[in-house]
Amino acid sequence: MHGLIKHVIRWLIYLYYVFYSNFGYLATQTHYVPGIKLPEDSLIYWRCRYVAPEGIHIGNNTIIGNDAFLDGRKGIYIGNNVNFGPWCRIYTMKHNIDAFTEVIGNPVTIHDWVYIAGNVTIFEGVTIGEGAVVASGAVVTHDVEPWTMVAGVPAKPIKTRPVVKYTLDGKISNKLY
Repeated sequence: MHGLIKHVIRWLIYLYYVFYSNFGYLATQTHYVPGIKLPEDSLIYWRCRYVAPEGIHIGNNTIIGNDAFLDGRKGIYIGNNVNFGPWCRIYTMKHNIDAFTEVIGNPVTIHDWVYIAGNVTIFEGVTIGEGAVVASGAVVTHDVEPWTMVAGVPAKPIKTRPVVKYTLDGKISNKLY
Protein backbone atom coordinates (compact mmCIF):
# COMPACT_ATOMS: atom_id res chain seq x y z
CA MET A 1 0.00 0.00 0.00
CA HIS A 2 1.25 3.46 -0.88
CA GLY A 3 2.80 5.32 2.11
CA LEU A 4 0.48 8.35 1.89
CA ILE A 5 -2.67 6.19 1.69
CA LYS A 6 -1.46 4.15 4.65
CA HIS A 7 -0.87 7.36 6.63
CA VAL A 8 -4.34 8.73 5.78
CA ILE A 9 -6.01 5.45 6.76
CA ARG A 10 -4.16 5.39 10.07
CA TRP A 11 -5.21 8.99 10.73
CA LEU A 12 -8.87 8.17 9.96
CA ILE A 13 -8.75 5.16 12.28
CA TYR A 14 -7.26 7.33 15.01
CA LEU A 15 -9.95 10.01 14.59
CA TYR A 16 -12.68 7.36 14.65
CA TYR A 17 -11.21 5.88 17.84
CA VAL A 18 -11.06 9.29 19.57
CA PHE A 19 -14.61 10.20 18.56
CA TYR A 20 -16.11 6.79 19.35
CA SER A 21 -14.32 6.54 22.69
CA ASN A 22 -15.70 9.90 23.77
CA PHE A 23 -19.20 9.47 22.29
CA GLY A 24 -20.53 7.68 25.38
CA TYR A 25 -19.18 10.38 27.63
CA LEU A 26 -20.61 13.17 25.50
CA ALA A 27 -24.00 11.46 25.09
CA THR A 28 -24.18 10.84 28.84
CA GLN A 29 -23.24 14.41 29.73
CA THR A 30 -25.68 15.99 27.28
CA HIS A 31 -28.44 13.37 27.72
CA TYR A 32 -28.72 13.24 23.96
CA VAL A 33 -28.97 9.92 22.19
CA PRO A 34 -30.23 10.38 18.61
CA GLY A 35 -33.88 9.32 18.34
CA ILE A 36 -34.45 8.61 22.05
CA LYS A 37 -36.01 11.06 24.48
CA LEU A 38 -33.83 10.43 27.52
CA PRO A 39 -34.97 12.01 30.81
CA GLU A 40 -32.37 14.16 32.60
CA ASP A 41 -32.28 11.73 35.52
CA SER A 42 -31.71 8.59 33.40
CA LEU A 43 -28.48 7.23 32.01
CA ILE A 44 -27.40 5.11 29.03
CA TYR A 45 -23.85 3.83 29.12
CA TRP A 46 -21.67 3.74 26.04
CA ARG A 47 -21.74 1.42 23.04
CA CYS A 48 -25.50 0.94 23.19
CA ARG A 49 -26.94 -0.01 19.82
CA TYR A 50 -30.46 0.66 18.58
CA VAL A 51 -32.85 -0.25 15.83
CA ALA A 52 -35.68 2.28 15.43
CA PRO A 53 -34.76 4.38 18.48
CA GLU A 54 -37.93 6.44 18.02
CA GLY A 55 -39.88 3.40 19.28
CA ILE A 56 -38.00 3.29 22.60
CA HIS A 57 -39.45 4.96 25.69
CA ILE A 58 -37.21 5.24 28.76
CA GLY A 59 -38.64 6.31 32.13
CA ASN A 60 -37.14 8.42 34.88
CA ASN A 61 -34.18 7.30 37.02
CA THR A 62 -33.45 4.41 34.66
CA ILE A 63 -29.93 3.14 34.00
CA ILE A 64 -29.06 1.07 30.91
CA GLY A 65 -25.70 -0.68 31.05
CA ASN A 66 -22.99 -0.63 28.41
CA ASP A 67 -23.22 -2.62 25.19
CA ALA A 68 -27.01 -2.99 25.33
CA PHE A 69 -29.00 -3.67 22.16
CA LEU A 70 -32.53 -2.23 21.95
CA ASP A 71 -34.83 -3.09 19.02
CA GLY A 72 -37.55 -0.44 19.01
CA ARG A 73 -39.29 -1.47 15.76
CA LYS A 74 -42.45 -2.67 17.54
CA GLY A 75 -41.90 -0.54 20.64
CA ILE A 76 -40.06 -0.86 23.93
CA TYR A 77 -41.47 0.71 27.08
CA ILE A 78 -39.03 0.88 29.99
CA GLY A 79 -40.49 2.22 33.24
CA ASN A 80 -39.02 4.25 36.08
CA ASN A 81 -36.16 3.10 38.33
CA VAL A 82 -35.20 0.22 36.03
CA ASN A 83 -31.58 -0.96 36.14
CA PHE A 84 -29.99 -2.91 33.26
CA GLY A 85 -26.64 -4.64 33.58
CA PRO A 86 -24.22 -4.76 30.63
CA TRP A 87 -24.75 -6.68 27.37
CA CYS A 88 -28.55 -6.90 27.59
CA ARG A 89 -30.57 -7.39 24.42
CA ILE A 90 -34.23 -6.66 23.76
CA TYR A 91 -35.81 -7.88 20.52
CA THR A 92 -39.30 -6.85 19.38
CA MET A 93 -39.34 -8.74 16.06
CA LYS A 94 -38.42 -12.19 14.78
CA HIS A 95 -38.75 -14.36 11.69
CA ASN A 96 -41.90 -16.45 11.52
CA ILE A 97 -40.57 -20.02 11.47
CA ASP A 98 -43.67 -21.17 9.55
CA ALA A 99 -43.14 -18.59 6.80
CA PHE A 100 -39.48 -17.62 7.03
CA THR A 101 -39.78 -14.59 4.75
CA GLU A 102 -42.39 -13.12 7.10
CA VAL A 103 -41.32 -11.04 10.09
CA ILE A 104 -43.57 -10.81 13.15
CA GLY A 105 -43.29 -8.93 16.39
CA ASN A 106 -44.82 -7.33 19.45
CA PRO A 107 -43.76 -4.63 21.89
CA VAL A 108 -41.77 -5.30 25.06
CA THR A 109 -42.85 -3.70 28.34
CA ILE A 110 -40.66 -3.45 31.42
CA HIS A 111 -42.44 -2.00 34.45
CA ASP A 112 -41.02 0.09 37.32
CA TRP A 113 -38.38 -1.12 39.83
CA VAL A 114 -37.14 -3.96 37.62
CA TYR A 115 -33.54 -5.16 37.81
CA ILE A 116 -32.17 -6.88 34.72
CA ALA A 117 -28.72 -8.34 35.34
CA GLY A 118 -25.97 -8.65 32.73
CA ASN A 119 -26.14 -10.61 29.49
CA VAL A 120 -29.93 -11.02 29.53
CA THR A 121 -31.96 -11.54 26.34
CA ILE A 122 -35.62 -10.50 26.24
CA PHE A 123 -37.72 -11.58 23.27
CA GLU A 124 -40.66 -9.94 21.55
CA GLY A 125 -44.03 -9.62 23.25
CA VAL A 126 -42.69 -10.02 26.80
CA THR A 127 -43.96 -7.99 29.76
CA ILE A 128 -41.78 -7.88 32.86
CA GLY A 129 -43.85 -7.00 35.90
CA GLU A 130 -43.14 -4.36 38.51
CA GLY A 131 -40.20 -5.12 40.78
CA ALA A 132 -39.11 -8.28 38.96
CA VAL A 133 -35.49 -9.44 38.82
CA VAL A 134 -34.00 -11.22 35.80
CA ALA A 135 -30.80 -13.12 36.68
CA SER A 136 -27.60 -12.95 34.62
CA GLY A 137 -27.64 -14.84 31.34
CA ALA A 138 -31.40 -15.49 31.40
CA VAL A 139 -33.38 -15.72 28.17
CA VAL A 140 -36.87 -14.31 28.75
CA THR A 141 -39.45 -15.77 26.36
CA HIS A 142 -42.62 -15.35 28.50
CA ASP A 143 -44.08 -12.69 30.79
CA VAL A 144 -42.55 -12.30 34.25
CA GLU A 145 -44.88 -11.78 37.20
CA PRO A 146 -44.41 -8.72 39.46
CA TRP A 147 -41.90 -9.05 42.32
CA THR A 148 -40.60 -12.39 40.98
CA MET A 149 -37.02 -13.43 40.26
CA VAL A 150 -36.43 -15.50 37.13
CA ALA A 151 -33.32 -17.29 35.88
CA GLY A 152 -32.25 -19.77 33.24
CA VAL A 153 -32.74 -20.58 29.58
CA PRO A 154 -35.63 -20.18 29.14
CA ALA A 155 -36.18 -18.01 32.22
CA LYS A 156 -38.30 -19.60 34.94
CA PRO A 157 -39.41 -18.27 38.35
CA ILE A 158 -37.03 -19.19 41.17
CA LYS A 159 -38.30 -17.03 44.05
CA THR A 160 -40.37 -14.02 44.99
CA ARG A 161 -38.85 -10.68 45.87
CA PRO A 162 -40.00 -8.45 48.73
CA VAL A 163 -41.71 -5.24 47.62
CA VAL A 164 -39.00 -2.58 47.76
CA LYS A 165 -39.61 0.69 45.95
CA TYR A 166 -36.59 2.94 45.48
CA THR A 167 -35.20 5.74 43.34
CA LEU A 168 -32.08 5.13 41.30
CA ASP A 169 -29.52 7.91 40.89
CA GLY A 170 -29.26 8.35 37.15
CA LYS A 171 -27.12 11.45 37.63
CA ILE A 172 -24.14 9.39 38.78
CA SER A 173 -22.50 9.90 35.40
CA ASN A 174 -20.42 12.80 36.70
CA LYS A 175 -18.93 10.45 39.31
CA LEU A 176 -18.04 7.81 36.72
CA TYR A 177 -15.75 9.79 34.42
